[in-house]
Amino acid sequence: MTPAARAEAAITILDRILAGDPAEPALLRWSRASRYAGSGDRAAVRDLVFDALRRKRSRAALGGAMTGRGLILGMCRDQGLDPATLFTGEGHAPVPLTAEERAAGRSPTPAEARDLPDWLLPLWDASLGARAEAVAQAMRARAPVWLRANTLRASPQQAVAALAEEGIATEAAATLPTALRVIDGARRIAGSRAYREGLVELQDLSPQRACAALPLEGSVLDYCSGGGGKALALAARGARAVTAHDVDAARMADLPARAARAGARIRIAPPGGVRGHFDLVVADVPCSGSGTWRRTPDAKWRLTPQGFADLLDLQAAILAQAAGFVAAGGALAYMTCSLLEPENGETVRRFLAQAPFSLVEERRFLPPEDSDGFYLALIRRD
Repeated sequence: MTPAARAEAAITILDRILAGDPAEPALLRWSRASRYAGSGDRAAVRDLVFDALRRKRSRAALGGAMTGRGLILGMCRDQGLDPATLFTGEGHAPVPLTAEERAAGRSPTPAEARDLPDWLLPLWDASLGARAEAVAQAMRARAPVWLRANTLRASPQQAVAALAEEGIATEAAATLPTALRVIDGARRIAGSRAYREGLVELQDLSPQRACAALPLEGSVLDYCSGGGGKALALAARGARAVTAHDVDAARMADLPARAARAGARIRIAPPGGVRGHFDLVVADVPCSGSGTWRRTPDAKWRLTPQGFADLLDLQAAILAQAAGFVAAGGALAYMTCSLLEPENGETVRRFLAQAPFSLVEERRFLPPEDSDGFYLALIRRD
């Protein structure tokens, strides 16, 4: 596919997303209907779509319309590209710009330039204070890819060397030697020997740092396990008895294979099947995902005030459930991948006001220095 044909494909997909389709299904439908597109084409189109969604408001202002064409035209103006090189009408390229399209467009307002929903801006500013603007700008850029060196299989140095043999360049984080930032070759990871043999796992820097901060004093329950990334990380640190649980068993479907690949022993409890008490309970609860919006940019436009309020109720309920599995003197780690204070400190403080727990520490991880935004509160049963 030519660059212009890729732009036309992105326009088509963006129009579907703007009409209400989630980004991933819209991309998948296009990919299945476009057998001519190679892996490089699919990756390039995906990048165009996600880049447009990260900067949807500012690109629409620059392009003069909240449409697929407006967003791609806005990209051209944002990046100093001549739109005539893409909007040629030749082959599978977008049709040429009309006189109205060429005349439309303006500089974004300060609010539009932050690329966040209007309703969210006061909450964003209140949650992040002096860092609000810098973090908003960081969230408009593509997120880096991070790996966790699995010390059950290899040292970080061995993992780096194995990746390098297959053209994947990495560097260790200054704050955590097992966290490896991918510098080059990210698209080769899934097919690499290092990944297939469990030397590395995909995991962002901030949850890696959060897991590294947890006490390992005995049995561990990963209560909202999802794919099991945190259970695997804790097992790699030496946790002796790790149980993974999620209310949706399908989310854990790949965990047995991942654990076998990683050399980790993890017991899987079926939904609602947790029994007993644990020395450490990890509750990485469903949240707005605001700390990961660089990776899932359509999520920030799909979140509504009512949806956010519903999440707060759900988080409080899960925190109370998870607390019931904490042994006497044990610890409870409440986690979100959110930057918003109502989901984080405010939820924890409401819980502590009515439960026999005490706060040990809070940590907030912010983009860009911590990669994704993340929150950890470690509390202990009195």
